[in-house]
Order: sequence, then structure tokens, then C-alpha cells
Amino acid sequence: MDSQTQMKEAVADAAIKEVKSDMILGLGSGSTAALMIKRLANEINLGKLKNISGVATSFQSEVLALELDIPLIDLASVSQIDLAIDGADEVDPGFQLIKGGGACHVREKLVASKADQLLIVVDETKLVQNLNQSFPLPVEVLPNAWKQVQGVISEMNGSSYLRMATKKAGPVVTDQGNLVLDVLFNDGIKNPKEIEMNINNIPGVLENGLFVDLTDNVLVGKIENNTAVVYSPSKAG
Repeated sequence: MDSQTQMKEAVADAAIKEVKSDMILGLGSGSTAALMIKRLANEINLGKLKNISGVATSFQSEVLALELDIPLIDLASVSQIDLAIDGADEVDPGFQLIKGGGACHVREKLVASKADQLLIVVDETKLVQNLNQSFPLPVEVLPNAWKQVQGVISEMNGSSYLRMATKKAGPVVTDQGNLVLDVLFNDGIKNPKEIEMNINNIPGVLENGLFVDLTDNVLVGKIENNTAVVYSPSKAG
């Protein structure tokens, strides 16, 4: 097993310790969240966790939960979620995030905004001092608006490109049937709250991958003395 997989396995194990019986859980998307969902199913099957309901953040997490017999409820039918556990593509010292590498950030943000607690699980490669200096910011756009949105983002000193699929011809299509622009700003993102608001105010934009002031705790996996360990960094500021 490579070191990154070891770190992901470790944080998935640590995240499950935060889950209690009778919770409504937000089930995140991506590789680390998938490991967490598998461990959750195991705890349910062993009878260690009871009366758990999941709210999926993507078609990917929904399919996995159904395959593992985790009871699911629809996001529209719940007024609050006890705990959401999800991954991230970048985490800065103030626990601001970029998400959306898997093009699931719209539903992920909906779930996160309903959660009493948002727990982010990552390996240490996802920790950055400043957002968007290397990882692009995903922006979900209506299919007939992507070129117009791209022009407005260019005026904001951001370069963007339409995300293309790797195993099909044409662009990536989200669970909502939209397209994704991946954006890099010239100097990264220094003010996530302002950028989040400004991008979401562009006509044709559904949502972007900045998660601002939503994260309560972060679990980080790292390799120490050839062993995967987990720690929880302090939030800056």
C-alpha cells in the first residue's frame, strides 16, 4: 500500500470515531470519503452504530451507500444534518477550502450548509498556505453560459478552461447536467469570501468550489516513522 493510501485509510478510521448512533450523516464524495463510507457500513453491520441515516453529496456516494445497505434520506427532506464528513482538494490554515475536483461541489456545499458540524478528512498533501496557487477553483456553469462566464472571470484576472472528460469525448457533465470551468487567479485567492460571492454573482454560475466559514474540524493523515498517523491542526485566526 502506498503512503497516500495509508494516510487516507488512517483518516477514514479516525473520522468514524466521531460518528454516534442516531445521527443523520452527510456522506462526502471522493476517495477518502469513500473509505469512510465503507467503514461506516462495517460499523453498522457489526451493530456498533445504530439508527444511522445518510445524506449523499453526489451520485457516487449515493451508489456506494446503496451498495453497502446504508439507509439514505433525501437532502430536501431534512432540516438539519448532525455531522457531514467530506474530503477537500485544498485546506488553508483558516480551514477555508477548495472542493470540486470530482465536480460534486454543489451538492457538497448544500449538505455542508445544513450540517451542525462539518468534518474534513484529508492527507497532508492537501494542506496549503494560500488557496488556488496550484489547484484550480471549480465553477459550475449552465452549458450555454460557459463562454460568457469565462469572459467575466478573465476580467477578474482569472484564467479558466472548460474541464474535459478523460474517458469520453467532450466536457465533464455534473450530476446537475452542467459544465465546470476550472479557474486559476494570477496570485491565488487571498480573500475567499469576496471571491466566492463575486463568482456566484456572475449570471450563468450555479456555484463554485470555495467553502468559506463552513469547516468545524479537520483530520489530517501523515506518515511518521513509516506509519500513518492522524492529527487535528488548530485553526488559524
